[in-house]
Amino acid sequence: MAPTDATTETDVLVIGGGPGGYVAAIRAAQHDLDVTLVEADAYGGTCLNDGCIPSKAFITAADVAHDAANAAEMGIHADPTVDMAALAAWKDGVVDQLTGGVEKLCKANGVGLIEGTATFEDDHTARIAHDGADRETEFVAFEACIVATGSRPIEIPGFSFADDHVWSSKDALAAETVPEELVVVGAGYIGMELSTMFTKIGADVTVVEMLDSALPAYDDDITRIVRSRAADLGVDFRFGEGASEWHEAGGGIEVVTETADGETAAYDADKVLVAVGRQPVTDTLGLDAIELTPDDNGFLATDDRARTDLDHVYAVGDVAGEPMLAHKASAEGVVAAEAIAGESAALDHRAIPAAVFTDPEIGTVGLTESEAVEAGYDPIVGEMPMRASGRALTMNESAGFVRLVGDGDTGALLGGQVVAPEASELIAEIGVAIELGATVDEVADTIHTHPTLSEATMEAAENAM
Repeated sequence: MAPTDATTETDVLVIGGGPGGYVAAIRAAQHDLDVTLVEADAYGGTCLNDGCIPSKAFITAADVAHDAANAAEMGIHADPTVDMAALAAWKDGVVDQLTGGVEKLCKANGVGLIEGTATFEDDHTARIAHDGADRETEFVAFEACIVATGSRPIEIPGFSFADDHVWSSKDALAAETVPEELVVVGAGYIGMELSTMFTKIGADVTVVEMLDSALPAYDDDITRIVRSRAADLGVDFRFGEGASEWHEAGGGIEVVTETADGETAAYDADKVLVAVGRQPVTDTLGLDAIELTPDDNGFLATDDRARTDLDHVYAVGDVAGEPMLAHKASAEGVVAAEAIAGESAALDHRAIPAAVFTDPEIGTVGLTESEAVEAGYDPIVGEMPMRASGRALTMNESAGFVRLVGDGDTGALLGGQVVAPEASELIAEIGVAIELGATVDEVADTIHTHPTLSEATMEAAENAM
C-alpha cells in the first residue's frame, strides 16, 4: 500500500454488520479487544433490513386484515382495506428502530464502524472501498478477522432483479402497492411465507415450483397442512413446472413455465417474485489474496470454533453454511469472538430451532423420527393434535400438531416438530429441553398453564410415554 493511504489498525476486523457480525463485534469488544466493523449496506444486515423483520411485519399486518375479514363465525363482521403505503411506512419505522439500535449498541461497546466494502489484500490487511464517496483508499490491518457477509437472493436465467417486473424477496418487502396478480417462483420457506401474505392482502397468487411439493425440507404431514391452508386462501400451486422466461403482455407480463417433459404453460401477472433460495456472499472478499477457497456452493468451511482453514480468520452466519438462520449466525458470532479472546467456547448445533412463518406456522428443532432412526436410535414418538387443544379452538385454529421424538432406551428428548399457530414460539421450550438434556417424562411432568397452546407439548410427551 502507498505511504499516503489511510490505515486503521485493529485487533479484530468484522466484515458484515448483520446478526452474526454485529453480535460478534460487540462480544469481542466486551472482551476488551479493539474491534472494527465494516458494513457495505445497512447495519443489521438482510435480517433486519430486507428479511426477517420486514417480512414478519407484513405477515402480521396481513393476518390482522385476514382475521378481521373472516371472523363471521365468531359474530364479528368487518371489511378491512389495506393501505399498502401506510403499512410500508409502519414497517420501515420498525426496521429503522432496530437498525438504529444496532448502531448505537456497537458504538456504546466501543466498536469502530466503517461504511464500505472490505476486500482482503493479504492475510492481515483488508482494503475498504467506499461506494460513491470521493475518499482516499482506506486499509484495515487486523490480527484476527470474522467474515459475516451473509447471503443474497439467487437469480435464475432470464429473470434479472434489475427488471422492474421481476422481484427479489427484498423488492417484495419494499412494495408500496399490492399487485393484482403475482407469480411466485419457488415454494420454499420464503416463497410460501410471501405468497400467503400477499394472498391475504388481496393479490391473486400463483406459485410455480419445479418439485412436486412445497417446503421440501419438511415432512409431508407438516407441509400438507400448510399447503392445504394456502390453497384454501386462494394460492394456486403449479408443481412440476419451472419458470423459463417472461415477457410484457398488455399492461403486465406473462410468465412462461416448462415441465421436465417440455410442456409449457403461461400465467398472467403484474409482478413475478423469484424466491428459489439464497447464496452466500463470498465473491466480494478477494479470498484468493488469503488463499482461502469456498466450496462449490460458495460456503466457507469452519470448525466448531467458527475458524476457517486460516487459524486467525473466522466465518459465521450464512457464509459458513446451512442452516442459513439469523439466530444461528448470532450464536456463531459469539463463539468466534470468544475463541479470539482466548475462551473455550465451541459450537453445538444439535438444538438450533427453525421456524417458517406460514399459516399455520412451522417450528422444528433436533431430530425427526426418521433422522433418529438413521442416527441409530430406537425412537419413541408422541403427538398432540391441535384440534384437541382448548386454547387452539378458542383461537379458531385447529389445524396442526405438536410432535416429540425421544430415545426409546434413555427417554432423552431428541427433537420436536410443531405445525400450529405460534409454532415459532412453541418450539423454544422444546429446544431448551433438548439443550438441557431433559427426558420425555420430565417434559410430561412439567406443569403447563391452562389453557395455552404450550399444553400440547406436555400432552405430546405424555402420549410418547
